[in-house]
Amino acid sequence: MDVKTYSTVTDLCARFAGRLEDDVLRSVREDYFGGEPAQAEAALLLTMAHENIGITQEEHDLIRSTLDDPHSPDLAAVRIIAAVPPVPYRFSPHGPADAPDPSRADRVLADEAARYGGRVLRRAWREPLAGAPDVAKWTYVLEVSDADDVLGVFAGLSGRLWVTLREKWPLEVVGNSLSPYQAAASIAPRIWAA
Repeated sequence: MDVKTYSTVTDLCARFAGRLEDDVLRSVREDYFGGEPAQAEAALLLTMAHENIGITQEEHDLIRSTLDDPHSPDLAAVRIIAAVPPVPYRFSPHGPADAPDPSRADRVLADEAARYGGRVLRRAWREPLAGAPDVAKWTYVLEVSDADDVLGVFAGLSGRLWVTLREKWPLEVVGNSLSPYQAAASIAPRIWAA
């Protein structure tokens, strides 16, 4: 995969945060990073078609530019919509009294963030609204410099969280530009800074 295509798929993954289920987006990100673009494309397009997740014409064109077959029937099966839908979650700095304790994940991610070029780590409680693909849970946002490999940082930190704690909390690794979902999640207070 060339640098331009890698940059495009990184952007697409950010755009689809909050619109795809966490586990599907995690798999897509890890497959692109791991050099498995065909597997990532299949998971992305088949999920969108099956779950009736619409994409804008701009997103369609970006996906098309990354495919080996620009006339892919899998892409043709994905519905085109006029505008990106509103973020289907509400974010707050504090979870409810019965929320899982995030302190162990906080420590793991904070300990590893600097190794991956992290600048600021935030954690927010994510509450689903109507039409959200996932349930309420803690969500992390790690700010890195734009020069960093966002998918690589995501794969490394998500992998560390899973291996160390068997946790799959949603994680967004962001540079200077944010998708609407990432911007909404970034309201949370810092739990670590470089």
